[in-house]
Order: sequence, then C-alpha cells, then structure tokens
Amino acid sequence: MPRLALYALTVCVLAVAAAVISFVQGSWLGVVWVMLAGLSSNMAWYYLRRGRAARRPEVTG
Repeated sequence: MPRLALYALTVCVLAVAAAVISFVQGSWLGVVWVMLAGLSSNMAWYYLRRGRAARRPEVTG
C-alpha cells in the first residue's frame, strides 16, 4: 500500500474517532470531523488506485 494512502487512512480513522467523541459530548463540531473523514477517505482511495495503476503493466494497441 502506498505511503500516502496509509497516511490518509490514518487521518480518516482519527477523524471518525474525533467525530464520535464530539457528538457524544454534544458538540456540533463533529460535523467538521465527518467532512474531514470523507475527504481523507477519498484521498486514500485515490492514492491506493494510483499505486495499483502504477504497478500494472501498460497495455498498448
């Protein structure tokens, strides 16, 4: 797994944990954490797919 994908996945997990804690405490700041989790999740998928595509041989013709 590419390093940037791992970093983005780590940020995603931490953002989800922060969102849960915020909502449990009754804070609406959890909405920001949910949006950050969505963004970092998309980044993780992007870097994962980009890494897989780079390893795959290119087909010509």
